Amino acid sequence: MLCNNRVKAGYRMFRMSLLCLAAVVALTIAQAAAQPGSAQPSVAQPGVAQPGAAQTSVPYIPPGLSFAGEAVPLNDPLVYDRLERELIKNVYKHSSTLTILKRVQRYREPIMSLLTRNKVPADFFYLAAIESELSPIAESGKAVGFWQFIETTAREQGLEMSKYVDERRHLERSTRAASQQLTSLYNTFKNWTLTAAAYNGGRTMVLNNLKTQNVQSYYDLYLTPETYDYVFRILAIKLICENPGRYGFSLPAAEYSAPTQVVEVRQDINLVEFARHYNMNYNQLKYFNPWLLYRSSWSPTDKYYEQNKVLNVMLEVPPGKAYTFEVFK
Repeated sequence: MLCNNRVKAGYRMFRMSLLCLAAVVALTIAQAAAQPGSAQPSVAQPGVAQPGAAQTSVPYIPPGLSFAGEAVPLNDPLVYDRLERELIKNVYKHSSTLTILKRVQRYREPIMSLLTRNKVPADFFYLAAIESELSPIAESGKAVGFWQFIETTAREQGLEMSKYVDERRHLERSTRAASQQLTSLYNTFKNWTLTAAAYNGGRTMVLNNLKTQNVQSYYDLYLTPETYDYVFRILAIKLICENPGRYGFSLPAAEYSAPTQVVEVRQDINLVEFARHYNMNYNQLKYFNPWLLYRSSWSPTDKYYEQNKVLNVMLEVPPGKAYTFEVFK
């Protein structure tokens, strides 16, 4: 009996302690809330952005837009929606888009200049941007370089691919070849937007779909998913590159560059010695001339097997051929 009384007394004391502690906590909270400037708990309201919260919004689309001088029919809700979708993808695909923005500063002027010289609209620069992120060494399956040529198409356009060089990685020669390809497609379609679509999907595929679907505009065509979105991806990158600040990008520092000059070579050379002559090392020569290939295996029948079996330092220049190198001034 005595033991039971003690248990009951202990339980009552424990309850009193809890009640006192709760009262102290409540009083402390009330005093804190009464202080001027004290933070008040907030309850998020559905659909209402909270003050100070980072906000993500649908990217801006201008009221008028064109590609290669041809108007984009943004009054068509489906066209507007397709462009908006590609803008969302590319505005919030930060690593890829920032990489393109860095390279735009290095490559936009020379590529646009080459396109214009070859009578191709400068907007096709943005086609190269989505194809390769403006990387000369980009590879996707069997496609290589700025313009992502497969070997058969590259050879048709006069590019050289050998054990020493791959001109799909050569800025000037690959852009000239792309200009030839684009001009050929334009001669078929008489429309630059369809030309861009055919660059991706192929001349025959686009022609067949125009005929089967009985339409004349790219924007009215239903195509395979990649080609269906292709021109809109170009337009999205064009908008971002032309006004990066509007889309939330602080322009990053340009990729490494240096004052250079172009030197023509018509005979076999030792690349290490050639680089040294222009105050460069082998690594710098490769950086500015990514069309020079690195091979780790050579055959004893190769002309420069002994010199190249460790590192391909010798370049063999075919008779009548000339290579243009970018070297330090």
